[in-house]
Amino acid sequence: MSRTERLYKIQRILNEGGSVPMSRFLELLEVSRATFRRDLDYLRDRLGAPVVWDNDTNGYRLDTQPSVKTHPLPGLWLSEAEIHALLTGIELLSTLEPAPLIGTQIKPIRERLEKILELGHYSTQEIKKRIRLIPLGGRHISSDYFQVVAHALLSRKRIYLRHYGRLDAQITEREVSPQRLVYYRDNWYLDAFCHLRDDMRSFSMDALEEAREIEKNAVSVDDHVIATELDAGYGIFSGGQTKVAKLKFSPFRARWVAKEIWHKDQKGVFAADGSYQLEVPYFDDRELIHDILRQGVDVEILEPIELKNKIKTELEGMLAKIT
Repeated sequence: MSRTERLYKIQRILNEGGSVPMSRFLELLEVSRATFRRDLDYLRDRLGAPVVWDNDTNGYRLDTQPSVKTHPLPGLWLSEAEIHALLTGIELLSTLEPAPLIGTQIKPIRERLEKILELGHYSTQEIKKRIRLIPLGGRHISSDYFQVVAHALLSRKRIYLRHYGRLDAQITEREVSPQRLVYYRDNWYLDAFCHLRDDMRSFSMDALEEAREIEKNAVSVDDHVIATELDAGYGIFSGGQTKVAKLKFSPFRARWVAKEIWHKDQKGVFAADGSYQLEVPYFDDRELIHDILRQGVDVEILEPIELKNKIKTELEGMLAKIT
């Protein structure tokens, strides 16, 4: 019987209830006293199983009132490689703003996984040293506002917001029904049904001046409606009539762009000369223009003409400031 099988069996025996003497474990597992103690130590110290010794009955049992409530996950036994992958994901989560909120929630999980790996081939310090995550362009948001929004989102309550609109530099007061939180390009956004505008809206979380949960049930919007109104556009912008940008990238830039995802519904094809033509749907061109300008002379805007003219105007304005 392998160690994993023994651990399963020990857990199953303990889950049957009552106090189990060591002799019973040795009989059922067919192992030595020393092997059983090592397995039990692993369950308690590495996996956090609430196994205690009962002096009154001279047996082992599960603590029904542990100081910290645990939740067994039957069938979840991770290999060392899987734990390394999970720790990498946790390290990524710890970099997200608001760090104090998310970091507090995942700290116990990280500590438990690190403890399991102590006898492995690679230390957790080696993982942190060899994997570098660089957030770029993230804007700070209040952890208090994030917590209010997250709680209302999951409990299906409405939120009162004071939101700063950067386009017109105005603050508006709104009552919204939160639908989902979106993490996009190192920033958080709240997709919600706005009762002021009677429509779906996306709010940048760092632009919130106030957030307060309201004792009203939130309106739930169908997933298909949300996808149609918010996900069909380019980037974080949505709403309006769909257009298609046709872009041609030089053979040099095509080496990168051909592997990139600009939009879930994009279409791309290589030409005989090695250039790459990309078709991208969009509603609002602001973010698209920024991404096109990043490509410099390695991109040509084929269609539509209004997009070409906007970028031309942008470049002329930039040129006027450096000549």
